[in-house]
Amino acid sequence: MDLQGALNGLQEFLERGGPILNWIMLLTFVMWAFILERLAYFGFAHGGVKKRVMQEWGARSDHHSWHALAIRDQLISEVKQKAEQNVELIKTLVAVAPLFGLLGTVTGMVAVFDVMSISGSSDAKAMSAGVARATIPTMAGMVAALSGLLFSNQIERMAKQRVHELADELEVE
Repeated sequence: MDLQGALNGLQEFLERGGPILNWIMLLTFVMWAFILERLAYFGFAHGGVKKRVMQEWGARSDHHSWHALAIRDQLISEVKQKAEQNVELIKTLVAVAPLFGLLGTVTGMVAVFDVMSISGSSDAKAMSAGVARATIPTMAGMVAALSGLLFSNQIERMAKQRVHELADELEVE
């Protein structure tokens, strides 16, 4: 497939969906940037963070005093904070995507009613652009939300699992 044809098809799709579709596309790109950042963190950086914490805990001679347990809790908390960074933001973007789709539906239906009021009839051909403008953003918002939902839940589970594993490894004997 040629690049120019793909870009023309995308531009036509965005025009048919109305201006809200551009916002949904931007929201989806931002959401996926954060998802990919979290996946990259767990793939590459989390191991280094865990190793540093394990070394710091292993270097301590005292593992049983109140002060040592407070340091252990602080280390676990730091790892938890790094592991759960941007997870709530991703979940928020997932929740907002269908709302943008609904906004597109409303603006599309307003366009349909404008055509009906101007033409004074229910000309199906004249209303088709408004119907497309009403349905395409709804679909795009739902697709964006569903794709983000799958990964946001997986990332949240990964973060909790990795933090619990670290807490178990730092367990006082």
